[in-house]
Amino acid sequence: MAYVFVHLLPELARGQEVMDGSDIALLGYLEHHAYLLALLGLAAFYGLERLIKRHRDELPEHEESHAGVFWLHMTAFAIYNGLIGYLLVHGENGNLSSLILYCVAMGLHFLVNDFALQSDHKDLFRRRGRWLLAVMPLAGWAVGNATEVSELAISALTAFVGGSIILNVLKEELPEERKSRFGAFLIGSVGYSILLLSFQSG
Repeated sequence: MAYVFVHLLPELARGQEVMDGSDIALLGYLEHHAYLLALLGLAAFYGLERLIKRHRDELPEHEESHAGVFWLHMTAFAIYNGLIGYLLVHGENGNLSSLILYCVAMGLHFLVNDFALQSDHKDLFRRRGRWLLAVMPLAGWAVGNATEVSELAISALTAFVGGSIILNVLKEELPEERKSRFGAFLIGSVGYSILLLSFQSG
């Protein structure tokens, strides 16, 4: 949560500045391009999660997901993980400290997502899905090292992924049904915010 509010949202604002300076005609008709792309990313993953939840609710308790539903979910998260790996190279991680903080935040985020996907798809995820999702950040990083795209494209990708991250953070890291503790949340949020702010000002 600290990463989202202290780093990601300001990055969306910087992306908006890049898009405001673009001479692409379509962007001229939209006032808040980066935020609309973030909303699109959030909406896409929300729609997918509602579809998966509806399917899961129709299954008997210990039955695995149907293959089509499983692979749809894995494909979406594979692209998501790949884009996060890609932005490791091209995102706003100009120095070693911000790169380390990005890797720590996204590594923990992947861990929480994997736990939720394991709960959704049981053995099917353990046998197949987790290996695909584990390799995708590396694949995204490799593609990022091999390709060069415009600052506008990076801003658009960051905004879309940012919206997806916001949804997944809220959905998985602050769930109503789990026993969570406000004290642990507060310590984690304040501590990581201090780390982010100290490295940004350093």
